[in-house]
Amino acid sequence: VQLQASGGGLVQAGDSLRLSCAASGRTFSRYIMAWFRQAPGKERESVAVINWSGSPSYSADSVKGRFIISRDNAKNTVYLQMTSLKPEDTAVYYCAASRVWTTVRTEYDYWGQGTLVTVSS
Repeated sequence: VQLQASGGGLVQAGDSLRLSCAASGRTFSRYIMAWFRQAPGKERESVAVINWSGSPSYSADSVKGRFIISRDNAKNTVYLQMTSLKPEDTAVYYCAASRVWTTVRTEYDYWGQGTLVTVSS
């Protein structure tokens, strides 16, 4: 599976942004998909995870109620809708694919190249 993330950019606090991750390969629907992020000088952390069917899903406490992960298996794409963005959301966002339900970074087999989200105050 090859993953291509897009949609990042420079926004102001309170704005919204939608990230997309397009996957190649016919087995996309079999993978657990996730978004991670890595801020400068910090560890890469899980943001949201979604199951094969779209349910259940997981969101980190720091983004709960603001970010929503979704997927369209027909389009081989996973999305991260981000609202009420804060400066602390500034990071490179990565999409990733795993065969198992997990939030652990090392258990993800495939990674996109990352897309930078910068939130100004």
